[in-house]
Formats: sequence, structure tokens, C-alpha cells
Amino acid sequence: MKMIELIEVTDRKRFFNINQKYLYEMTQFYDDPMDEEGNYHYGYFDLYFEGRPDRKAFYINECGREVGFVMLNRYSHLGDEIDHAMAEFTIYPRYRRHGIARRTAELLFTEYPGRWEIKYNILNGKAAELWNSVAARYTPVKTRISNVEEVLSFTTPGPECQEA
Repeated sequence: MKMIELIEVTDRKRFFNINQKYLYEMTQFYDDPMDEEGNYHYGYFDLYFEGRPDRKAFYINECGREVGFVMLNRYSHLGDEIDHAMAEFTIYPRYRRHGIARRTAELLFTEYPGRWEIKYNILNGKAAELWNSVAARYTPVKTRISNVEEVLSFTTPGPECQEA
């Protein structure tokens, strides 16, 4: 198994550019227009660079190579009190279909135990398959919140409770 590492994002300008590519890719599933400068609006982006403990952004590295990113926050789409929400998650296209997303999710659930929510668009079949698969061991509750979005809610155990 290859080593996955989370590297905290500190370079706002570079991450903005990478996030724009991700937001462009998500227009397959959401009707988000570009602004007059050709960028997609992400209203909460700056909050990830204000030192807030409720928001974290990481590059995903595999064996020293950047292969994606993840953004976490504590916003509940269900109005519940949660510890972590998967705000954004992507593996860059070149590195997909190698199990990196699954390994990264498992690392996140281990590193950040507690109550989780993951929202995904059901039209994004690969995302739906990934999140339902990796959350299955935690017996998630699935809630439809719109015509095209579902939320998985579940709890991951702390390290002292995990099987050896």
C-alpha cells in the first residue's frame, strides 16, 4: 500500500487556481456560472486562510507527489452538531482509479474521529459510489436533501476504539 500524507494548504494563490479547476469540473453536476474574470465563485474560500479551527484544507500527497486536495469544515447540511464535514474532495484526473481516494478517506476518518457528514451529488456516480463504499463500515444514515444531493452522516471511532 502506498503512503498517503495530508499537507496543510498555506499558499492561497496557488490553491485558488487549483480549486478553480475543480470547480470547473463540478459544472458537470452544478449550474455554476463564471464571473466576469472567468472564475467560479466559492463563497467560503477565504475562510480557509483565516486560521479558523473549524476549516482545514489539505493537499493529498502519495509518496511525495501531490495528487489531490480535501477541504473540511463543520457545516451540517442536516442542521446537526457535527465534528467534520467533507466540504470538497478531489483526486486529480491523472491519479484516479488507483485507490487513492479510498485510502485518503480512511486516513481522514482515522485522523479526525467523530461525527461526520459527506454531501454528494447523485449525478456524480463515482463520488456516490466512493462515499457510500467508504462510509459503509460506519453504518451511515443517508438523507436526500434535494433532487440531486444526498448526505451521509456517521460516526468514526477514536484511535482507542479502532480494531487492530
